[in-house]
Amino acid sequence: MLSPAQLLQEFITLWVVIDPIGTLPVFLAVTTGMNGTQRKAVAKRAILVSFIVLALFIALGQIVLEALGLALPAFQIAGGIVLFFFALTMIFGDSKPQAEISGADRVSHASVFPVAIPSTASPGAMLTVVILTDNDRFSIAHQVITAGMMALVLAATLAILWLAIPLYRVLGTTGASVISRVMGMILAAVAVDAVLRAFVAIGALPPFAS
Repeated sequence: MLSPAQLLQEFITLWVVIDPIGTLPVFLAVTTGMNGTQRKAVAKRAILVSFIVLALFIALGQIVLEALGLALPAFQIAGGIVLFFFALTMIFGDSKPQAEISGADRVSHASVFPVAIPSTASPGAMLTVVILTDNDRFSIAHQVITAGMMALVLAATLAILWLAIPLYRVLGTTGASVISRVMGMILAAVAVDAVLRAFVAIGALPPFAS
């Protein structure tokens, strides 16, 4: 069973990679001209699609690993490296809102792209849920707990999207960009931690305290 500290760590990790605040400007950009009912419909569909996609990664991630014969430490190291570079793009590259709004006008199904994918169910989020649930290879309970926390984060994301107009007036594009970059710093630390723990697992480093 996961300890309260582990639960909190997983929740924070999911919050960082899903990045509800960073999705806000993307949502506003693709719902320009829609009324309140239409905006809510887009938000609900986007969150539903995101949950289904991430849940599939939770359920099938371990199966794919076993089918490919990949050891967990190898996947953790690779995943940590990818997450680290993803974090770098959040910190140094175009901000999440700027990068995803730029292509929004080319897509008709806004609730699926870019609001659900890649803004909410991002590649980083997909990889993260696999890493989180692979810690207990045969524990369905761990997967259920992770899915539950993911659902909480997505529910918070839905609430933020429904409150998009008043929130955006407070944050503005600059505020959302700043928050996204701070999230990138936290995600970079999570990525480094995943790599270090993988090295501990293979005996390359001595164990260290959580």
